[in-house]
Amino acid sequence: MRYVAPTREALDARALGRHPLDTWSQAYGFLGGASWPSIEVLNAHRPKSMSQRFVAQTPQLLADGLHYEERIATTGAIATRECNWHDLFNALVWMRYPAIKQALNLRQVAEIAVMGRRERSRPQCALTHFDEAGIVVRLRDAAMIGAWNAHDWETLFRGHRQAWLDGDATVHVFGHALLEHALTPAKLLVGKAMVFLGDSGDALDACASAIDGGHALDDPQELRPFPLSGLPGWHDDGDAADFYRVTPCFQPRRAERIYPPALALAYE
Repeated sequence: MRYVAPTREALDARALGRHPLDTWSQAYGFLGGASWPSIEVLNAHRPKSMSQRFVAQTPQLLADGLHYEERIATTGAIATRECNWHDLFNALVWMRYPAIKQALNLRQVAEIAVMGRRERSRPQCALTHFDEAGIVVRLRDAAMIGAWNAHDWETLFRGHRQAWLDGDATVHVFGHALLEHALTPAKLLVGKAMVFLGDSGDALDACASAIDGGHALDDPQELRPFPLSGLPGWHDDGDAADFYRVTPCFQPRRAERIYPPALALAYE
């Protein structure tokens, strides 16, 4: 069933103070309140490293006949529907993670050049899944990968609770559809994760480099399910004894499901 976000008027403001929206609402004050930010306001918040611009999605814009990704690559114009949560979160992700967004766009355009505009390749599906629901996870302890491989959620989250709290394990929510779903606080969010393992290096830089260099996202099966509700403090019932056994987002691993190794924190 297609998700329908609450209207701005009906939004439960408490959602903006909860994970994962709390850091976004603090950084961008226009998430709350009665008014939508204009295209001009969004462009005013772009980082210096972002050359692309948000442009209102109008019939006149779409008359150019370009694919959404092609338009970004050739003209720098990111078609953006005004007064729309999905496109607003897409804009926010562009502002916060421009290098990853740019890498995704370049890969998408390269695939379109091969496949045409009517067919979609396995890499295109992987790139889109990550764009919509992606999470970047960095771990220092390889034992956490083992628990994740087995879908041993209680060990991954409760057994390694201190790693999540101390920053030895970090999470960046990237997918704009995932952020939109967080507007409904009761939803159990499950993202599609790229995981990096190591003691040093920046996972966000490594993510952009891996995508840009074709080292990742060649197939949707590379992405790991990551139930965000398992993170310490992210769900009100997280301390319940049977939380990881009965909550629907914590699914067992299918017998045939095999995950690729964690990615490196640096690429040449």
